[in-house]
Formats: sequence, C-alpha cells, structure tokens
Amino acid sequence: MVRRLLLLSLVILVMLGCVRKGEDVIKIGIAGPMTGDQAKMGMDFKNGVTLAVEEWNAKGGVLGKKIELIIGDDQRDPKQAVSVANKLVTQGAAGVIGHFNSSCSIPASDVYNRAGIPMISPGSTNPQLTEKGYHGVFRVCGRDDQQGKVAADFAVSQINVKKVAVLHDKTTYGQGLADEFKKFLGDKAEVVYYGGIVQGDKDFKTVLISIKEKKPELIFFGGIYPEGGLLVKQSRELGMTVPFMGGDGIIDPKFIEIAGAESVEGTYITFSPDPINIPSAKGFIEQYNKKFGEIGPYSIYAYDAGNIMLKAIDAAKTTEGKAIMDILHSMEFNGALGNIKFDSKGDVTVVPYVVWITKGGKFIEYWKP
Repeated sequence: MVRRLLLLSLVILVMLGCVRKGEDVIKIGIAGPMTGDQAKMGMDFKNGVTLAVEEWNAKGGVLGKKIELIIGDDQRDPKQAVSVANKLVTQGAAGVIGHFNSSCSIPASDVYNRAGIPMISPGSTNPQLTEKGYHGVFRVCGRDDQQGKVAADFAVSQINVKKVAVLHDKTTYGQGLADEFKKFLGDKAEVVYYGGIVQGDKDFKTVLISIKEKKPELIFFGGIYPEGGLLVKQSRELGMTVPFMGGDGIIDPKFIEIAGAESVEGTYITFSPDPINIPSAKGFIEQYNKKFGEIGPYSIYAYDAGNIMLKAIDAAKTTEGKAIMDILHSMEFNGALGNIKFDSKGDVTVVPYVVWITKGGKFIEYWKP
C-alpha cells in the first residue's frame, strides 16, 4: 500500500512538473514546405523565425517565459496545410508564422480563425488571404495585385513589349499573379498565349513549342522556382531567346541553379528592394550570415514576422488571441525591413515592389517604379 502511494505521488509530481514546464513556455508555430521541392523556402522561414526567437530567449523570453518553436511541414499541399494548422492549434501555439504558398495559407487561415489564433504569413501574396475579413490574419509581404501592376508597367514602359505569353502553375499564387499581370496589361500589349502547367511536372517542351510559334516578345510566368527554372532551361534548349519575367516565387538561388546562369541571364523578377540597401536590415543580415549562411528571399520576412508576433504578445501581456490581434492591428513595428504597420485587412500599409534582373548568375535590383 505504501509503495502504491509512493508511486502515485511520484506520478502526480511528474504530471505537475509537465504542467509547470508547459506553463513556462510560449509556443509559436512555423508552417511551410519544410520538405520537397520547395523546402528551401520553408527552411528560410524556419531560420528567420529561429533567429528572432533565439534573440528573445537570450533576453529572457516574453512575458517571463521562454519561447518554444513548433514546426509544421505542409509540403506545399493545401490538404496537408489544413492538417498542419489543426496540429499547431492542438499543440497550443499562441501564434503562427506561415504559410508560404497562398494555396496553403488560405485554407489554413480558416482553422486559425476558428481557433482564435493569429497568423502572419511572410510570403503569401494572393489578395484572397486578407480579403476574407479575418481579424487575425496578417502578412508582412505585398499582394499580387500590387506586384502584377509593377510587372505590367515595367513590361510596357521599359521594354516596350507588344506581344506577351502568360504562363502559370495553376496554383492560387501562380495563376493569381499571372491574372493580375494580364489584367494590368490591358490593351497595352497583346496576350498571344495564356495557359497553365502542372506544378511538379518536369517536361514543358510541348507547351514551349506552342508558345514559340506565337512569337512573343516576353514570357511571363506565375509560379515557383522549380518549374520556373525548368521552363527557362528548356526554352533555351529549344532555341528560344525571348526573355522571361516572373514574380517573387522565382527569386531564389535555386532558380539559377536549376536553369543555369547562362539560361536565366536577363530574366526580370518583381520583388521588394534589396535588404542590403536597407540600413535597418544590417544587423539581421550579419547575424543570419553568421548562423545560417546566405539569406534567402524570405528569411528577413520570416524574421520580422516572428519579431512582430512576439512584440504583440509582449505588448498585450497575454497569449489570448484576440488581445494579440488587436495589438497587431494598432501598433507600428520597427523591423529589419523598416517600419511595418498593418491596415484593417491585415496587409502592410507600404509595399515597395521593384524589378530585379539576373546578371552573371546573381539577382540585381534593376528598376524602381
């Protein structure tokens, strides 16, 4: 009997210890494609938020508690994203940084909204994400209707195109961006080809031959770097010299690696300004390079998103979702990218899209509207 009581007491103490341990941490979720052909973007997310959390933990955490990261791998699949979202909610995440793909962020936002948990996406640009009216959905990047306009303005005013082929990967992000580009072209240029490819396919020569016959002066692609790199590479193998243009989904070293530096020479890309030229980003770049190596396109966005979430929790003095959301809507945050403030929809109030170009195997900031 005594032994049973001692054993029971030990179990209770262990359980209480677990409860106390759980109470001593604040959990933040990170969601994105951690494996698969877009894993580079997911790891950039993870590294950026990790750096932010380590800096906070070194100063004592937030609300007197250490911050613990929960990683969710959505594998760029919308169904998996919903599963990941439910898992992060069950695991007690006070907020979520993610997802990357708009096709994942949009359905996942339904889950977070029902649970009353705020989410900040570092990279989902489809307008639908913040047009649903959810109080707790935010993004630190811009929108496709913004970068689609910049891309169209550049194509018409700077390279004077009259005939354009428009391709997309049939995803929420890719087709959404392609449609915005097409919309803002209006009657300023003729779209001689419009069509989609399947994300994950490897051979695009049939569609490229069809495009070649239309003799466009520019090929615009809405999609991510795995398919974008193959499209450029295979077009050159077919003897096509027409320049390519795309959005933020292709501005990653992997794009150049897949296509080859010579093939992508002269490719135009819409993205935000180079953080190297942003004074407030200097400290982040130095610390990131020291810990993880070269920064990825969305590393700094994830870093800022992580810091913003933690600053909001700290200012709210609670992990209660609505209180955090209210702070996110009302405060102005000083980040590595500069001052960030959200509008009533959860979009950033200032989004300076510019056009980049690939030269000598590197991405170089090229044109500012």
